[in-house]
Amino acid sequence: MKLPPLRAVQCFESVARLNSFSKAAESLNVTQSAVSHQVRMLEEYLGEAMFYRQGRTVSLTEMGERYFTEVSQSLAALSNASQIIRHGKPGYIRLALYSSVAVNWLIPRLEDFRIQYPEIEITLDMLTGQPDFNDQFADCFITVNPPKRHFVSKLLFTEKLFPVCGQKLWEKIRDKPLPEALWQHTILSVRYSDTNQHIADDWLQWCKAGGFELPSDLKVNQFSHVLLAAEAARYNLGITLINNYMTVDQSHKQNFVRIPMHELKTGDNFYFVYSELNSNRADIRAFGRWLEQQCYTLNI
Repeated sequence: MKLPPLRAVQCFESVARLNSFSKAAESLNVTQSAVSHQVRMLEEYLGEAMFYRQGRTVSLTEMGERYFTEVSQSLAALSNASQIIRHGKPGYIRLALYSSVAVNWLIPRLEDFRIQYPEIEITLDMLTGQPDFNDQFADCFITVNPPKRHFVSKLLFTEKLFPVCGQKLWEKIRDKPLPEALWQHTILSVRYSDTNQHIADDWLQWCKAGGFELPSDLKVNQFSHVLLAAEAARYNLGITLINNYMTVDQSHKQNFVRIPMHELKTGDNFYFVYSELNSNRADIRAFGRWLEQQCYTLNI
């Protein structure tokens, strides 16, 4: 059996999937020059150019497209076969998703899935940014940035933000005019990116949606994650904006009061994503249908 250099094939697949040599290098934890060297080695082995290169822009040639389709199928089959051997049974799904969705929404529901599908095992991996959509990392994903090709994407829900506080703090503001009563207390803001984001940018957007301005003399505490801000609000340390999926269950509403004001649509849509090569897996299709059923109340 005559095989191409497998490391070069892996590098080619990553570049073709991510449409970037630099992103491929990051996902493979190697240098960009190493990826370029491996791709050139593969092109020399095959006797064909796989990419059009124009400055920093790369795109697959016609032959590259054909080869990518075949290679993706082969690597996916190899990954699936290996997973079955490692875990000793079919029906094993690796799901990658954001920690806030996992902790506050999915995990409290997984017992229901286990009751309905006892033969399917779910394991979770956390995403901290844009995922590497690779079957070697996970079988499926919940993400706001689905890939544009070679993947199936099913819309789960649209994110909305609304203000909440703890019970004790609510007792202090419940009979006072809104939103003025909010500004008498600490505002808990979440920094959703590492860019030079304006302090309390989430509150600025929420105020804009409500048709009023955020006062400039507020006391603002900033958090790096919505889970931290939510816990601070739960314990009456201030008022924060949280996602609609965080208070769906009664158990997660404990000591939370939703302040009766408008919602802010963030523009983020959450999708269940898996590769087209996994579309014939009955366990992933069953899990996708179950997720869509669980999201019904979020979309009302």
